[in-house]
Amino acid sequence: GKRKRLNSSVLYDSDESEDSDILVRKVFAKRHCVINEDESSQEQQPDKTCPTENVSANRKQKVWTKLKELARQRATRTSCRSENCEDSNGEAEEEPFCHLPLTPTEGSETDSDSLKDFIVDDEEEDGDDNTEHVKSDNTQQKELNASNISRCGPYVHFQRIVKAFLINAIDDTFLSSLYDGTRRKKYAQDMLLSLHYLDDRFIQPRLDNLISRSRWKDRYKERVDCYPDVRIILKNPTNMFCQACELNRYCKFNVLLFGKLYNSRTLEADDFMSDDKQILKVGVVCADRTRVYHNLKHFKYKLYVDCSSVTKLDGVEDEPVKDTVERLFSQLEDTGWILKRYNDLENYMNDADSFQEEK
Repeated sequence: GKRKRLNSSVLYDSDESEDSDILVRKVFAKRHCVINEDESSQEQQPDKTCPTENVSANRKQKVWTKLKELARQRATRTSCRSENCEDSNGEAEEEPFCHLPLTPTEGSETDSDSLKDFIVDDEEEDGDDNTEHVKSDNTQQKELNASNISRCGPYVHFQRIVKAFLINAIDDTFLSSLYDGTRRKKYAQDMLLSLHYLDDRFIQPRLDNLISRSRWKDRYKERVDCYPDVRIILKNPTNMFCQACELNRYCKFNVLLFGKLYNSRTLEADDFMSDDKQILKVGVVCADRTRVYHNLKHFKYKLYVDCSSVTKLDGVEDEPVKDTVERLFSQLEDTGWILKRYNDLENYMNDADSFQEEK
């Protein structure tokens, strides 16, 4: 009798283990879900007298009930997910463990994780809308400025700048009123746009490139920026430290810097220490770079000085400013004076673009 009971228990355990192996293999094949509750209960009660078929049927019934509950919860969330649930229900009749987790808690966590990337809070949406609105306004403003610039060529911008300088030579408050936003008429806004075009598109990028590729010290650059006039004089070569880059070179050029300091926007000159001069000994490369850099840096001021000289030589009095500017501008255009100044600017830009990097 004991042997029979022992054999029956062994057969019972082996049957149960086979069922559990089948179930575990199915779960691990797709969802990596592990069933512990029923197996642990079976291991703790090896002497249970109910048949194996009834135990596995009850367990499958419980799992099937949970699967139905999870399928119903998923169907209520999104229509897309509900369609997937219908497909899984059809397959679950054969392999109920392969598609959904076993407990509602696990299923809810899986669903929430899968939908995290698609759910956005209302506050976050509002913030994103406001940010996008601000960005769109800035982008539209930039596109508008770019479209205004692209409507006319560089020479048209240059002509506007010449007119602005002629006006300021007669009325010295014109440029300052442009930059502080006092003048709002279209012709004034076009002139301001052209001034920014000259600085931001033509001159400043090339100046930055010349400085970034050199070994100039900040003190030397500041001196070249401050003095609007320069003379580069050839002298006897001397083996010494270059006063521009402070490297040991055969320095055979004297750079003479002089002229009045001026405001880069209003172009108003400052009479403080107007006779001050600087003489610096530099090498060949630094002397050539100084010439190219100085021509571009102070081109706008030199153009304004030339326009001021034209208005002083005119000698016509008691004439409206607009008429005087139009008359002088027509004369400069007819004689080729404006075109010559524009060609000078193009040559300076070409020199800066073709300047070789210092060895």
